[in-house]
Amino acid sequence: MGCGNVFYTLIITFSVALITYNILISSNAPLKQELPGPSRSSIVDPIIKMPVERSRRYGSAEKKRLFHTAVTASDSVYNTWQCRVMYYWFKQFKDGPNSNMGGFTRILHSGKPDKYMDEIPTFIAQPLPAGMDQGYIVLNRPWAFVQWLQQADIKEDYILMAEPDHIIVKPIPNLAKEELGVAFPFFYIEPKKYESVLRKFFPEDKGPITNIDPIGNSPVIVGKVSLKKIAPTWMNVSLAMKEDPEADKAFGWVLEMYAYAISSALHGVGNILYKDFMIQPPWDTEIGNKFIIHYTYGCDYDLKGRLTYGKIGEWRFDKRSFDSVAPPRSLPLPPPGVPQSVVTLVKMINEATSNIPNWGS
Repeated sequence: MGCGNVFYTLIITFSVALITYNILISSNAPLKQELPGPSRSSIVDPIIKMPVERSRRYGSAEKKRLFHTAVTASDSVYNTWQCRVMYYWFKQFKDGPNSNMGGFTRILHSGKPDKYMDEIPTFIAQPLPAGMDQGYIVLNRPWAFVQWLQQADIKEDYILMAEPDHIIVKPIPNLAKEELGVAFPFFYIEPKKYESVLRKFFPEDKGPITNIDPIGNSPVIVGKVSLKKIAPTWMNVSLAMKEDPEADKAFGWVLEMYAYAISSALHGVGNILYKDFMIQPPWDTEIGNKFIIHYTYGCDYDLKGRLTYGKIGEWRFDKRSFDSVAPPRSLPLPPPGVPQSVVTLVKMINEATSNIPNWGS
């Protein structure tokens, strides 16, 4: 191992040690837009105990509880077409009944503008230094949020963290409650199962492992003040977990989701677990009262409308089929018998692509 690698490992080890302490400083301390490192020990991500501010009445008649929707993305074709579809539907429902949807930002962590700056409100974030993500590009997400929260003028008091492969299906109210965030619970985020690994990052003096909610960072609606405190910790914990072979092996592609859940718990920010936040076809078949379709899974069916998951179907829609080229306008609709959720997903993508100017360019 080279000297550079040894030094980098020491940086991460030192950083994760620091995040276990609760440094008592002002709750109004500015967010530091810096990567962790021993040379900056006086400002490395202090953990601040969140006060219970029951006197704050976010729901008062004097102030509408708007949230700002933020989506992190690369400049890849794959991320870009999803963001364009997502923003199209955001605009359709923003001013609908019961909506608390405020502004929208695509946080583009490519470090440079692209040709969609005039189409989608965009903040340019810098990517992590070369090689730091170790091929796990999602590590850029918390670092991008740190930069955005530091530099952007965000008018709303709450943030909805969303993803490019989310389609909003109706106006979204602010589901958060005072000091509590609101988040979708994922069945595969299992803190109790991995307690021995998670205790490296969430020490026993921080409370029971059940304080870590079974969530990722998205979809989550959380107070802006809370997120400004969580985000640097989320960045540091993500990097530290990626450097830890046991954690990296245990959590794989959901490592950054666990890091957000840990960081939220470290700051004492609990979350209302709201299953009706979104659906995930093909497993969820009806939209019902949900607000978001998350199309992360491939949808494969035979021509009789029977699911053939794990086997390429005679009819299929999988976002990964369009990793290097945007989907065409007028995707073929599913055969009869395919659930409402999948049919609605394809129809909504088709409507968006037919109305977005210069689609496929």
